[in-house]
Amino acid sequence: MKTEESTIDLPALYHSMLRIRRAEEAIANRYHEQEMRCPVHLCIGEEAISAGVCANLTTPDVVFGNHRSHGHYMAKGGDLNAMMAEIYGKATGCCGGRGGSMHLIDNAAGFSGAVPIVGGTVPLAVGAGWSFKLKQEEHVSVVFFGDGCFEEGVLHESMNFAALKNIPTIFVCENNGMSVYTPLAERQPIRSISGVAKAHGLGVYTGDGNDVVEVAHLAGEAVAKARRGEGPQFLEFKTYRWLGHVGHEFDDDLGYRPNETPKFREDRCPLKRAAEELTQKFGWSQKDFATLEENVKAEVEASFQFSFASPDPKPQTSGDFTYAQ
Repeated sequence: MKTEESTIDLPALYHSMLRIRRAEEAIANRYHEQEMRCPVHLCIGEEAISAGVCANLTTPDVVFGNHRSHGHYMAKGGDLNAMMAEIYGKATGCCGGRGGSMHLIDNAAGFSGAVPIVGGTVPLAVGAGWSFKLKQEEHVSVVFFGDGCFEEGVLHESMNFAALKNIPTIFVCENNGMSVYTPLAERQPIRSISGVAKAHGLGVYTGDGNDVVEVAHLAGEAVAKARRGEGPQFLEFKTYRWLGHVGHEFDDDLGYRPNETPKFREDRCPLKRAAEELTQKFGWSQKDFATLEENVKAEVEASFQFSFASPDPKPQTSGDFTYAQ
């Protein structure tokens, strides 16, 4: 398990982040065409958390996401073609075109699902972790959520139960300080989010969510502890959401993030930080970066072409996979 920073594969982490960044930028650039059949919540600026955490997981480990889960899905190995096709509402989408951006799943990769309901996947992750424990399997479950989810009762109930039963679940809080347009200070009292998690009995780690090496290092320690039977772990990573809560545009004009400027974002860019380290410590040249860019952009473009060529769902299949009476 990648618990030592010296063993962390920075080139692979950078590749993972770049795939997420370029895929989401392409979504943003094409969204105005009005062919995507759903709203999109983009994680541009937050890629290091998905990449760093998932780098420490194996395929049988399961990940649960939320409404902003393109990064989680891709970092866990989800099928990019199927994700794009889902956003376009095509039959080849990972949910058959039924769910869109906020309903992603790839069981083959261990991405067990994302839903738009805040906190909706948290108890599912705990249930999956409990299943691993009951079966005596050395796998872990991971659930990603934002700081806004910390105001949901189900998160606290789930942490309590996970601690009580010593369940191997990793709770990952992507703390970007915002719930839609409301900053953290206007929603929660002055307190430490990770401190509350510690009070619930979880192992706690905090770090810079824009530093992929730090994320991978801390996540590696937390995952290793959970695998060893040391109970649930809580990771809180401070990060920064570049775009608006929903949609494909910057929303600087709204004024709810007064410090937001292009330089502010650039200084906190996880890809920029990783690229500088690749140059300084790994001797990467401009050619190395250019080659990777070319390959990633080709992969992303291919996923769009796959989506465009895919058929729409047939009306007679509308009732498939519907189990409610």
